Amino acid sequence: MRALPAVLAAVLAAAPVLGACGGGPTPAASTDPPDPAATPAATATVTSTSPGAPASPPPTSPVTPTVPATPTITVPDLPTPAPQGPVEGADASWPQCPKGMGIPKKRSEGAPMPLASARFVVLGLTNGPGFYPNPCLADQLAWARQRHLLVGAYSVISYPEKRHFAEFGDQGPFEGRSTLGRLANIGYQEALFNIRTMQGVGLDVPAVWLDVEPITGFEWPEGHPGDAEKNSAVVRGAAKAYVDQGLTVGVYSTTVLWQRVVGDLRLGLPEWRAAGETSRAEALRRCGPQRMFQGGSAVLTQWVEHRRDRDVTCPGGSTYLSLWFHQY
Repeated sequence: MRALPAVLAAVLAAAPVLGACGGGPTPAASTDPPDPAATPAATATVTSTSPGAPASPPPTSPVTPTVPATPTITVPDLPTPAPQGPVEGADASWPQCPKGMGIPKKRSEGAPMPLASARFVVLGLTNGPGFYPNPCLADQLAWARQRHLLVGAYSVISYPEKRHFAEFGDQGPFEGRSTLGRLANIGYQEALFNIRTMQGVGLDVPAVWLDVEPITGFEWPEGHPGDAEKNSAVVRGAAKAYVDQGLTVGVYSTTVLWQRVVGDLRLGLPEWRAAGETSRAEALRRCGPQRMFQGGSAVLTQWVEHRRDRDVTCPGGSTYLSLWFHQY
C-alpha cells in the first residue's frame, strides 16, 4: 500500500542599546574666532541696549537630558506541545472506490470506507502505480470534508514503465545522461504528477507519505546486481520533488518490503509502519525501534481489520498532527 525533516523553531532575540547623553569637559580657550554653527544657543549671553532695562539673567548651564529606562520585551511562556495519546484513523484509496473503477490491473473493489470513530484519514493519490491517479479521490475528499476529519495523503512510488524513460528521463534536476539520473528524474515527475492530482481536487495537505513496496503487475526489478540502487534512485527522486514543493515527507513500508525493493537505503525520514492483518496491539508494537526500516522514528502504524486499513498514532505521534494532516 502506502506510508515524516521537519521540526519548526521560533527564537526571539531583543537587545536594545541606548547611548547615554552627558556633558564633557570644558574645552580650552582658543584665540580663533568661534564657529557660529558650533556654539550652543543655550550658552549665548543676551544684553539689552535699552536704557533702564533690567540686566539679562546670567547664562545657565545646559540641561543634561534624562536617559530613559531601557525598554524590555516580555515573552510569555509558550505552552509545551503534549501528546494526546493514541489517535485512531484509517487510510483509503482506489480499493475503496465504487467497484469496477480504475485501470485494468487495479480495478476498485468497493471496500468499506473508514469507521465513524476515525479522527483522521490518509487518502491515496494513485491507482496503484505512479502516473495513474486514484479514480475517486475527489469523492473521498468530499467524504472526509463532510465529517470534518484530519486529512493526509500518501502516494505509491513505482518503477517506471518503458515509455516513461523517453517521456520523463530528461525532465528534472538530475543528470539525464546516466541511468540512475534518468530514474531519479522519473521519480521526481511521479511526485509532481501526484501534486497536480491533489491540486486538481483541492486537496490541501502539509505532507505526503511515500509508499514503498512491491506492486503486483508493476514489479520493481529484483534479484540482480544494481537493482536496489536503481529502485532507490526512483524513491530519492520522488522524495526530493515533494521537499522542493515545500511538503514534509514520510515513508510507509515494513522492514521486509523496504529491503526487498531498495536494500539498505537509509533516508532517515519519519515512518508509517504496517502490521498487516493482525491487531491494534500488534500494530502499536511496531512503533518500537526494533521495527525501524530506514532510520526514522515511527509516527503512525497500520493494521488490517474487516477489509479496512486502520491506523493509530505511535507514542508521541499525536503531538504534531498538524505536520501531517489538514483539518477539514
